[in-house]
Amino acid sequence: MTLRVDHGVASGTFSLDGETHEVDNNLWVVGDDEECVVIDAPHDASAITRLVGGRRVKAILLTHAHDDHSRVAPELRQQVGAPILLHPDDKPLWELTHGGPDDPDAQLWDVDLTDEQSVKVAGASIKVLHTPGHAPGAVCFYVHDLGCVFTGDTLFQGGPGATGRSYSDEDVIKDSIRARLLALPDETVVHTGHGDDTTIGAERAGLDA
Repeated sequence: MTLRVDHGVASGTFSLDGETHEVDNNLWVVGDDEECVVIDAPHDASAITRLVGGRRVKAILLTHAHDDHSRVAPELRQQVGAPILLHPDDKPLWELTHGGPDDPDAQLWDVDLTDEQSVKVAGASIKVLHTPGHAPGAVCFYVHDLGCVFTGDTLFQGGPGATGRSYSDEDVIKDSIRARLLALPDETVVHTGHGDDTTIGAERAGLDA
């Protein structure tokens, strides 16, 4: 089977620090005709399951726990029978959306992501890169066999993700990008959480400045 990336877009809201904004999020599914993983779970579980089709979902991989990336993860988990994987440093953000220890209806993710971990799908390895800054538990997913990296809100076309809200830090995100993402080949395609693709090479000049 041929490894591939399927892409869609879902619209909804992002809320943090008392502000709510309308946003469009990219949907990403990586796999072949038999099995796949889902990267992030924003807004609309049905839009994600349409991308999945009849394939077996091995995991729901979250780049971070902001509500516009994790909101429908528990619903999607129930629909496709796959575990949710999240870096544990994003627990405070997860609890803002899915409830904390004092909430009887709170929902948890299933498996902690760790830096350098490999997630297997369709004969390929997806490497976890811990890239804090936009969120403390933010990660990127590098797929060597496809020459691409899924950066969530860590790196966009035009530069780093936003760091003006709670649990974020501009110096940390820049350090993360320089140390982890700029180490990838220039031709690596960057699939972002919002907006258009870019490449590591295209973003390198601005980040090296």
